[in-house]
Amino acid sequence: MSHQEQLPSAPQGATQAPADNFTGVAWVKMLVSAGNPTDCTVGDVTFEAGARNNWHSHPSGQILVVTAGSGYYQEQGQPARLLHPGEAVSIAPGVVHWHGATANGRFTHLAINPGASNGVADWGAPVTDEEYQAAHS
Repeated sequence: MSHQEQLPSAPQGATQAPADNFTGVAWVKMLVSAGNPTDCTVGDVTFEAGARNNWHSHPSGQILVVTAGSGYYQEQGQPARLLHPGEAVSIAPGVVHWHGATANGRFTHLAINPGASNGVADWGAPVTDEEYQAAHS
């Protein structure tokens, strides 16, 4: 039996999120793509244990709806919030934040982005290990 580290299996239909904007492994399956009559995108995002996205904001805001696992959401300058399935976060336009899995398991949410024609995300710096560990306290 091999002891090599293997990449976790992707959720069906998902592609790996870009390493430029994520620490660790995350998967994205677009359910509603840009250019539709609602001007809204919807992505089904799964973070592997310990994965998170960079600090970022959304020109038209964002809604997160947790569907599986537990994970963190943190606005810049505020304490992190632990989220569970069935909970939602409404993020105002321009608010800098990050979200991702706990250290112990997968975290899945729907990311709903209104006003997609204004741009979906403005990406910033990675969440440091220190910032991420502070979310666990």
